[in-house]
Amino acid sequence: MTDDLFRLTVAEAGDALAAGDISSVDLTRSVLDRIDAVDARTGAYLLVTADAALAQAEAADDRRAGGDAGPLLGIPLAIKDVLCTDGVATTCASRILEGFVPPFDATVVARLKDAGAVLVGKTNMDEFAMGSSNENSGYHPVRNPWDLSKVPGGSSGGSAAAVAADECLAALGSDTGGSVRQPAALCGCVGLKPTYGRVSRYGLVAFASSLDQVGPLTKSVHDAAVLLAATAGHDPRDATSLPEPVPNFAAELDGNVEGLRVGVAPEYFGEGIDAGVASAVEDAIGALEANGTEIRAITLPHTEYALPVYYVIAPSEASANLARYNGVKYGLSDPQAVDVDEMMATVRAQGFGAEVKRRIMLGTFALSSGYYDAYYLRAQKVRTLIKQDFDTAFESVDVIAAPTSPTTAFDLGGRTADPLAMYRADVLTLPASLAGLPAISVPCGFVDGLPVGLQLIAPPLHEARLLRVADAYERLRPETPALRQAVEA
Repeated sequence: MTDDLFRLTVAEAGDALAAGDISSVDLTRSVLDRIDAVDARTGAYLLVTADAALAQAEAADDRRAGGDAGPLLGIPLAIKDVLCTDGVATTCASRILEGFVPPFDATVVARLKDAGAVLVGKTNMDEFAMGSSNENSGYHPVRNPWDLSKVPGGSSGGSAAAVAADECLAALGSDTGGSVRQPAALCGCVGLKPTYGRVSRYGLVAFASSLDQVGPLTKSVHDAAVLLAATAGHDPRDATSLPEPVPNFAAELDGNVEGLRVGVAPEYFGEGIDAGVASAVEDAIGALEANGTEIRAITLPHTEYALPVYYVIAPSEASANLARYNGVKYGLSDPQAVDVDEMMATVRAQGFGAEVKRRIMLGTFALSSGYYDAYYLRAQKVRTLIKQDFDTAFESVDVIAAPTSPTTAFDLGGRTADPLAMYRADVLTLPASLAGLPAISVPCGFVDGLPVGLQLIAPPLHEARLLRVADAYERLRPETPALRQAVEA
């Protein structure tokens, strides 16, 4: 084998490990060397746990020698820094949690460990998952591996950049309004948001509790299916966790989509969508049609309200969830404060970044006396209408196809002075999040050398169908060009 084991997919690495061609220690060292070589340019990681990763790799090799097997045994993965990790710092890329070390693992992290995965580090993100560019990190921004002058998307930009730059074989992110799918599209990898409740949120630091969901970022649809199967399933510690069986998603990827009905809504191709992005997505839809699917026109009339609805509901829930960060129990504190009120004011002023403060203020206003009915309650009613649009559409189609992001990756700093322009980066991913639906972004082409994502949306708990269509398209997709040399320089 060559020194570039870090370029393997999860499936390829699993086959090589099973055949005895490589060891997990070899594979992990290759990934750690890759991180050393390129992460100074991408900024994908906040923390690399090299010693622990090598110890886990040795344990995985021992398990395999003892007859154990599994698709993730000995596979190096990265974890978004919004997921709690026992004994390893979890900061949510915020200064207010600097140095916080959880005494437990998030359920998804525990399940990956049980599967024998090797966890190489915690990836960078927008602070408390609030952002669309990964420029809101309290530590440093992440850069897009395809063009280091561009953003990787957010808030799971570190996970997406790490996968795209081969700094891990796959990663976990979280998706509240598009935070897995949008960076996957901008970085040219696969990003899956499962049905709300399909994957446990226990140990996921909360942003907006009715929207947050953990999902994988991978190099292939097959790998996404493997990670979903490993992390999904009922968890009694999460009241929103669904008691549904978990299929063997990867076993159902046969490339056959004959007769499936694919819905296309004009609302996803309207004003603000880059012409090159629209063309690439239309070509992808055409490829699915040529492979036997039936393309049907549908309408989702309340889609246009998703952006304002989200930016009432999500900040309102963030305002409540982030009230716990007050300098008393953990994280940043102010021992010089004369009383609790002064300590809380100082800690929150110094610990939270500008975007987090903005959303806390938006949410607090929307929930305040005299405004709750006018804003939060009304937004929840419109959210119901958005969900009903999808319910109606899925009576006549099996999946919905659309762009993931209205544009390709934009310039670092290009939207930081215009919050509304930044918020519009998620306009195409928000509706599925508000409706709690599973959705995936799959690379479908390039515009001026930057990746474009095809978004597919399915009814609740139909991840198997979603993955089958995404895999079928992936098999039809033209060969992906080599990663630009910017990240290698």
